[in-house]
Amino acid sequence: MQAPFLTPATFADWLADPHRRPAVMGVLNVTPDSFSDGGRFADAAAAVAAAAAMVEAGADVIDIGGESTRPGSQPVPAAEQIRRVVPVVEGIRAKAPDATLSIDTTRAAVAEAALDAGATLLNDVSAGRDDADMLPLAARRGCPIVLMHMLGTPATMQAAPAYDDVTAEVAAFLSDRAAAAVAAGVSRTNVLLDPGIGFGKTIDHNLELLRRLRELADLGYPLVVGTSRKKFVGVITDEPEPSRRVFGTAATVAWSVANGAAMVRVHDVGPMAQVVRMTRAVIAGRWTGAAR
Repeated sequence: MQAPFLTPATFADWLADPHRRPAVMGVLNVTPDSFSDGGRFADAAAAVAAAAAMVEAGADVIDIGGESTRPGSQPVPAAEQIRRVVPVVEGIRAKAPDATLSIDTTRAAVAEAALDAGATLLNDVSAGRDDADMLPLAARRGCPIVLMHMLGTPATMQAAPAYDDVTAEVAAFLSDRAAAAVAAGVSRTNVLLDPGIGFGKTIDHNLELLRRLRELADLGYPLVVGTSRKKFVGVITDEPEPSRRVFGTAATVAWSVANGAAMVRVHDVGPMAQVVRMTRAVIAGRWTGAAR
């Protein structure tokens, strides 16, 4: 199996490098009800095989989630999340020991179980607000954490979201949550931020955040951007089927990388890894010959 660009051993160096190469995070939903691929990888063996294919296709990080956060979704108990994700983390770690694994959860108990099983990165869509133990856990374990902006909860976030200035308000929220993480003992270099495209935003909010993405990148933390297959992409491109939103997603991925995203979170790893590579070459104005 081809080794990923980022490994658990090199991830800290990547975080600390201000000239870091944009990375690709592959989405692995081990849930029955995710908006795009619900049920496809609910079986642990299928999920492990999918993760191995993502690494081969160019994923630097695999983000494993046992709870859907699609609009209207309901919380999943921590015990059930653990039942879903831990065998997958263990299976991927055994098959792809160099893979960097992320756990997508808002519950500290799930995060800790995944870390014990071999995950190295936490991805919390609540930015540490849902569980008071999440930030202290990241501090205690010395692991990186992604803090995302969301208006409300997945169950309520799309009920008439409103902002006076969406980019300024998201920036202020993310700055505040980053400060909260550092105050809890998380190393500043272990904090990543995510504007939460599609999480409590209208189409115009999403577009405005993307248009002004550089302002969020300038906050000084690695920026994670997830636009993959989302509804606003489908509406704009007139594509109702999420799995066929590859070209619309590709446009947002290229734009995000060109405007400071450190990592893009995607479903279609192979095509998006090519988009990231091509965009990076254009930004640099040169080609190093390194495919990864």
